[in-house]
Amino acid sequence: MTILDTDHLSLVLIPESAAGVRILARLLSIGIQQVTTTIVTYEEQTRGRLAQRGSIQEIRAYRELNRSLDDFRTIQVLDFEGRAAAELQRLRRMIIRIGTMDLKIAAIALVRNATLLSANLRDFKKVPRLKVEDWTT
Repeated sequence: MTILDTDHLSLVLIPESAAGVRILARLLSIGIQQVTTTIVTYEEQTRGRLAQRGSIQEIRAYRELNRSLDDFRTIQVLDFEGRAAAELQRLRRMIIRIGTMDLKIAAIALVRNATLLSANLRDFKKVPRLKVEDWTT
């Protein structure tokens, strides 16, 4: 199983991105049915879209949010469930210095024994046993 972090998913969803095209080609070669993302990524994208202020920005943000909703309907979204919550608590006891959202994504990937695709190797490499790769280069 391969999990797309927020940065990789965003690139795949932007058709004019050269990096996105490369990532999509590699995903297709491994079998798109094995590709997932997480509910945490959905939350990050939603929060980012709704952080816009001002009427013009809000109109555009809601349009993009609606498009994101359509995009998320086309990919399996892994839930943050009991095993992931327990893994998150275990990781927190280790005092790993990365953001909470990234730690939640790492916990989901660990309990699923999945490979996480992220450009944020600096932080995710701090998580023991986490398989993480950067396909943007």
